[in-house]
Amino acid sequence: MTEVPPAGNAPQTVARLLRVRNEQIAQRWADLPLFQAVFTVTRDEAVEACHAVLESLAQVAESGRVGDIDAPGFGSIRQQLAAMSASRTRSGLSIGQVDREVGALGAAPVEVLERETAETDEADALRARLLWTELLSTLRVVVIETTLQENRDIVDRQRQQLMEMTTPVIKLWDRLVAVPLIGMLDSARSQVVMENLLEAVVEHNATMAILDITGVPTVDSLVAQHLMKTVASARLMGADCVISGIRPAIAQTIVQLGLDLGPVTTRATLADALELALERQSDKDQGFVPRR
Repeated sequence: MTEVPPAGNAPQTVARLLRVRNEQIAQRWADLPLFQAVFTVTRDEAVEACHAVLESLAQVAESGRVGDIDAPGFGSIRQQLAAMSASRTRSGLSIGQVDREVGALGAAPVEVLERETAETDEADALRARLLWTELLSTLRVVVIETTLQENRDIVDRQRQQLMEMTTPVIKLWDRLVAVPLIGMLDSARSQVVMENLLEAVVEHNATMAILDITGVPTVDSLVAQHLMKTVASARLMGADCVISGIRPAIAQTIVQLGLDLGPVTTRATLADALELALERQSDKDQGFVPRR
């Protein structure tokens, strides 16, 4: 049996123990819920994942930065930890429950550490155990931080998908597209509107685009600025824009705010905007017949 060096140097002792007893601890960890429930193909897969985590912890212990969540050793397993914590949260576990599962990893190394340092200086053995405790606590913080970041990323992706779903670009006829806007228009959403519209202009070779704001509850200077930018971007791509849905209340608000929509063509309803768009298409392309 390979001997673990005396605990005169706690970081080195813990690091070497995690490496020398890597297989023994990994076999114990592979049966715990954190690994067993995630790596379900084969047990060997779980054991290999345990080996990777133990080696990373050994690197952190060896560096002496056991309380630093940014220690290089943690970098190599952050992606793995993110995948594991995401899998457990998708199974219905709370962050607190995932944290407790990570905490359960501490038992096996402590037992091994106590057994290996039983005949060494008591103070040195205690320092080694305290160092391992701090290292495990830091690992728990890393897992929680990684889980929270993963959750934030999921929320951001869902928000982006929702914005794209609520700002569809519809092809009405040949070279004619429309964007029906519903709800508040902020900077993030206006950027999605602009990107979707420009992509549609290219995809459908559109020369006319209608921005319908019938479903936009209020129009202020910020909304007007976003609309102007979208219109200008579409023009640069070769498509004329018409803004429809200028209801009486919105018209009054625009006047009261002193907003100047400049050369932008506006219409009261989507039907009016569509009629205008078709007239312009006919002027540009004699013989153009809309295909329904």
